[in-house]
Amino acid sequence: GIVGAVAQRDVTPILLEGLKRLEYRGYDSAGIAVLGETQAIDRARVSGKVIDLFDLLRSGPVQGCTGIAHTRWATHGPPSVNNAHPLLCRSELALVHNGIIENHEALRSAQLAQGYGFESETDSEVVLNEIHRHMSHGRSLLDAVFETVRGLEGAYAFGVMSVHEPDRIVAARSGSPLIVGLGLGETFIASDIAALIPVTREFIVLEDGDVADIRRGDFTVYDRSRAPVQREPRRSEQSADAADKGGYRHFMQKEIFTQPFAIAETLEGCIRNGRLDEQCFGMAAPACLDRVRAVHIAACGSSYHAGLIARYWLEQLAGIPCQVEVASEYRYRRAIVAPDTLFVTISQSGETADTLAALRQARQSGYTATLGICNVPESSLTREADLVFLTRAGPEIGVASTKALTTQLVGLYMLVVAIARRHGLDAARAEDLLRQLELLPGRIQEMLALDETLASLAERVVGRHHALYLGRGAMLPVAMEGALKLKEISYIHAEAYPAGELKHGPLALVDADMPVIAVAPNNELLEKLKSNLHEVRARGGELYVFADSGVQLGEAPGTNLVRLAPVDELIAPIVYTVPLQLFAYHVGVLRGADVDQPRNLAKSVTVE
Repeated sequence: GIVGAVAQRDVTPILLEGLKRLEYRGYDSAGIAVLGETQAIDRARVSGKVIDLFDLLRSGPVQGCTGIAHTRWATHGPPSVNNAHPLLCRSELALVHNGIIENHEALRSAQLAQGYGFESETDSEVVLNEIHRHMSHGRSLLDAVFETVRGLEGAYAFGVMSVHEPDRIVAARSGSPLIVGLGLGETFIASDIAALIPVTREFIVLEDGDVADIRRGDFTVYDRSRAPVQREPRRSEQSADAADKGGYRHFMQKEIFTQPFAIAETLEGCIRNGRLDEQCFGMAAPACLDRVRAVHIAACGSSYHAGLIARYWLEQLAGIPCQVEVASEYRYRRAIVAPDTLFVTISQSGETADTLAALRQARQSGYTATLGICNVPESSLTREADLVFLTRAGPEIGVASTKALTTQLVGLYMLVVAIARRHGLDAARAEDLLRQLELLPGRIQEMLALDETLASLAERVVGRHHALYLGRGAMLPVAMEGALKLKEISYIHAEAYPAGELKHGPLALVDADMPVIAVAPNNELLEKLKSNLHEVRARGGELYVFADSGVQLGEAPGTNLVRLAPVDELIAPIVYTVPLQLFAYHVGVLRGADVDQPRNLAKSVTVE
């Protein structure tokens, strides 16, 4: 995360508060640099958390009216103080950078030959040295940044300041998000508006290729051709207390338990008198959906699992083909686009690098239209897709997705209903499907009532090292999501398999030390799933079965049943996701893991 400020007051408290509000993104080191009255750069960095930076500054405070700060997620070089940002060049320049400079090796070699040294292993330092090299030839900081970005390959968002121009920060963006915050007599930069909510709600979003010249009460934005441009000011409605746990022990716990509210917010205004308002996907949505004969979905992580569930819905209700792909794979192959195909991208942050790259590739590939499903209205995804569905889950602070996922599924469910109506789904059935969606917050609340049961169940697996999740049909992606949550939050290795595939390999892993977790709604695949569960018990495996209360599963040693309230088959994947979230949460807590900020992970993955 990046935050910077130019003001007429000490900016250190602003920068530190901004870093605290960016902690949810995931990071492994933090730092701050300010220009004080002596026009020297004062810097403090730690390998660790922002709280460690606070502790360091108690013994050696820094003050100044111009400053930049950063939380780093390691790519080039391990977490260390030397690799932490801000980076300095000859005590004259300081820089913070997000992204990856793909041609950093070539730049590093050239800079070594020119006499530049390196204090870090990062790719970011070559940007700093290039700016210094151009300034050493008499160019201003702004001119030097323009010259530097012409030679960069890859993705970047950065802010840089110089002792020679102390009331100025120059920022640039290509591929990684960056905004300019507008205050009264002071101006800010940040990678996320959340960092600036205490000081301003007014901001502009920099577009790819933009360079921003930031001064105390003024700023100028230039496009990649160096022409001054006007970017539309926006106002954030984000709550200042969004980063508060609200009495819960962890943000993840809060976000699991507030899912009924988040889903209700997402549904608000979308269903009226039993009918779907298709304009919740954009004003042009009805005309675009009229032409759709196939759907192609690209996403990453939990959003990918949401897409997999939507495929089952689409094929069952609309009877049209649907492909779902990991975005990082889609962007590196030649996709064959069938006529009248809708391209759907899903991202909590709207800044996921691989998902954005897939969207940009799709826009050049002949799709009927592109649709972005996203939780952040100010994001790149919402600006670049033809159609947009905003999930309205509110800021999700925990790195592991919970309420963002379930609200994505709500949006996908409504999209499926809209498309299915054009492919033979009658009005009465559509109204019933939407009614089930309106009942969903209550269904989720029933799952949350199982919290104590799931906490007790978690005690039985807390000491295990591996787990196997099983599902069939639309419950396979649910099992995949459950396995992802367990490994993210508890660091227990977990994987998911189609239950019918068990005997084709994974059964070799099953023994008394391998917990097998199955999701078993009351559907047409239930009897098939039961046979797979018997295969596990016959090999001495211990079962943990999340089952519809109407399912007949005999109580037996080695079988742990979690009885769930009956729910409509189509809505079941959303509902069954919640107890698996809770189960993973409790296992993680019992193992002493940082469930809000799991090691090595980042919330908003803005690098490839």
